[in-house]
Amino acid sequence: MGSFQGHALPGTLFLMVGLWHIWSAVVRHVANPKAFEVRVWNPVPGFHGKLKYLELYVVTFGAFLDFCIELLYSTHLKFFVNGVLNPSHLNDFEHSGMLFMFFLLGAIALLSEKSSFVSLPQGALCLIAAAAFCAEYLLFYFHSTTHKGLEGYYHLVLVLLVGLCILTTVAGALYPNSFPIDLCSGIAITLQGLWFYQTAFTLYGPMLPDGCKLKDNEISCHLAESAVRGELLANFQLFSLVLGVLLLVVGSYGFAASRYGGSDLRSMHSVQDE
Repeated sequence: MGSFQGHALPGTLFLMVGLWHIWSAVVRHVANPKAFEVRVWNPVPGFHGKLKYLELYVVTFGAFLDFCIELLYSTHLKFFVNGVLNPSHLNDFEHSGMLFMFFLLGAIALLSEKSSFVSLPQGALCLIAAAAFCAEYLLFYFHSTTHKGLEGYYHLVLVLLVGLCILTTVAGALYPNSFPIDLCSGIAITLQGLWFYQTAFTLYGPMLPDGCKLKDNEISCHLAESAVRGELLANFQLFSLVLGVLLLVVGSYGFAASRYGGSDLRSMHSVQDE
């Protein structure tokens, strides 16, 4: 079982990174489609380059902050009981491992960019990102906390979205010049962040379906019809989020093309029209 804050914090990080990934991929493509390259992270312009590594700092320190909350605050430093790992906080330890992988991703990318000791290409960073998403996938798939009923359904959708993140990041390493793959990666990360928020508001907030309630740290529905209605509602929520993100992508592409589109983009579109 989780909490509203436990889903909202990682949801915020994934949502910020995903939206920035979408916008950056679109701008880079419309500016110069022939030289497009898949990127795990994207520099932030402005302030004479002082914000260049902002995305990496958000990933690194955001994951580290959440890691400390899960490992230090949630466990109250009670790591062992009677000489064995505290069984009451196994889910906190699992979350910490997942977050540590994303911390490593950000730290390695920063080290690669800001030092001469390690210089990794974007393809290698794609595989490291895929490893972090794999750790997240395995965490939610083989969770020590048994997710049942409506809660299990929301976490099943989350597992599918994480799997999509794995596929797009691995594909980015295999096809380093594919704009659709880079764009799909940003969409998958954004949807994961939004679904974290949706889970928080539905299971631990004001959007809990009628006939279901949160009691004794567990979601229970009085009737089977209530559980089915909750799952159908989850399907509608997922559809709405996907539709909203796709509309956002189309709008972003149109705006970016009108503002940053170069002659290469116009010539490419003219050739496609012919």
